[in-house]
Amino acid sequence: MRTALILLLLLGVAAIPGSLIPQRTQNPMAVREYFANDPTLASWFDRFSLFDVYGSPWFSAIYIMLFISLIGCVLPRSLEHLKLARALPPITPKNLNRMEFYRSWPGVGGEYDAGKSWLKKNRFRIREFDGALSAEKGYLRETGNLLFHLSLILILIGVSLGALFGMKGEAIVNVGERFVNIPTSYDSLSYGKLFT
Repeated sequence: MRTALILLLLLGVAAIPGSLIPQRTQNPMAVREYFANDPTLASWFDRFSLFDVYGSPWFSAIYIMLFISLIGCVLPRSLEHLKLARALPPITPKNLNRMEFYRSWPGVGGEYDAGKSWLKKNRFRIREFDGALSAEKGYLRETGNLLFHLSLILILIGVSLGALFGMKGEAIVNVGERFVNIPTSYDSLSYGKLFT
């Protein structure tokens, strides 16, 4: 988890030049102007892919390491969570006095049944064993956390597939004009690296 947080911070820091320096994909005219005004600095920026930060190898490396770290954290936790969510609560320990906080008393009358019904009413998972009652709850909180992170993985997969196999086109269409979806109708058209 610590690695993922460090990589997330590194990704945020690595995105700063993409906000401050003009990018070829968004404003190629500003990049040409940069080369005209200061060719030495612009050539250094170009060597480090600062005019194409989000498509650079070093940004992709951070992104991929974060992606691998996220999968490495979430998938084992998801499998463990599924296993624990289906399991019964652990059996009540025989020596409760070894625990830091415990309370034990013999059931008088209907206390045992009243406690059991209260636990059920408050959505605890219950296990009865050898005259003792054990209960636990709180699995939905972890389920929400895991679903959030699994959805992030799905979004990252979608963005990656779109960048590799997709295409992006822009066209200015005036009111009343027709638009025909062919490559020559676009003002700018770019393809993903693996687009066929």
